[in-house]
Amino acid sequence: MMFAIVEYLATLPVSASDLFLLRTRQPSLIGQAIAHILRGSGPRAAHAAVLLVILLALAWTILATLGRAATASAVLDYFSTNSPAFRLRSMAGLNLLRVAVSLAAVIGILGAVSLAGIVSPHANPSPGSAMLVFLTVLMAVFAAWAVANWFLSLASLLVVSDGLDSFGAIVAAVSLCRDQLGPVLAASTWFGLAHGVAYFIASSVVAFPIAFAGMLPAAVVFGGLLLVALLYFLVVDFLYMGRLTAYLYIILHPRPAGAQLSQAATDVPPPTIDHSEAILSDVPWAPEPGN
Repeated sequence: MMFAIVEYLATLPVSASDLFLLRTRQPSLIGQAIAHILRGSGPRAAHAAVLLVILLALAWTILATLGRAATASAVLDYFSTNSPAFRLRSMAGLNLLRVAVSLAAVIGILGAVSLAGIVSPHANPSPGSAMLVFLTVLMAVFAAWAVANWFLSLASLLVVSDGLDSFGAIVAAVSLCRDQLGPVLAASTWFGLAHGVAYFIASSVVAFPIAFAGMLPAAVVFGGLLLVALLYFLVVDFLYMGRLTAYLYIILHPRPAGAQLSQAATDVPPPTIDHSEAILSDVPWAPEPGN
């Protein structure tokens, strides 16, 4: 991305008058120079952005496919003696669907901005209504993206464990959540809480290097921030692998429906019979006189 930005900036023509305005150090004159430099370069920036997004999507798809295949296969070998038989094409299809869902989420965010502009026009501005509409649509888009991305990520595990195709893995993921809702929610909740605790600790610790920014050299402050970030990413990756392992264990060892009820029924001791009770005696019952 930085290479694309540098190459784009290298194509912009800068005249002598633009250089003169940039060297004046006056914000208004510098703004005029930048506007003149960027004038007419919108189409080139749009073409470069489209090409960059396509290349990044393809690169992420390849890396995510190989990474998920390697990690899930290693975990599957630990739980099962059967070697995983899956197709990289199916895994790549799921990752392409994740890219499409992310692009749809970006379009949804742009739609939220457009709706906010419609609610609050220039003739009759209403910032409160615009903010309410924007946040509502934004939360809906984020929730839809999170659910879809989570299901596609879970489906990739079923590609490794069961050798399913892309759409078959999605159907199997939905069935798994329906049949094993309790274990799946438990794994997601506990690892999600652990991730939240790690984020809270990292965000608190990162304040220490920033607090000494005026007294320590910039390299030391940057090194402290980098160290905290690396430790945080290390913990997050460990938790992510733990959640992936939990999901694979649930897939390979599904709990049958009603297992707890059956176990509880087998734990109940047999009833004891007291043969001294009159109701259990062998003497035939005879009605009392007058009845």
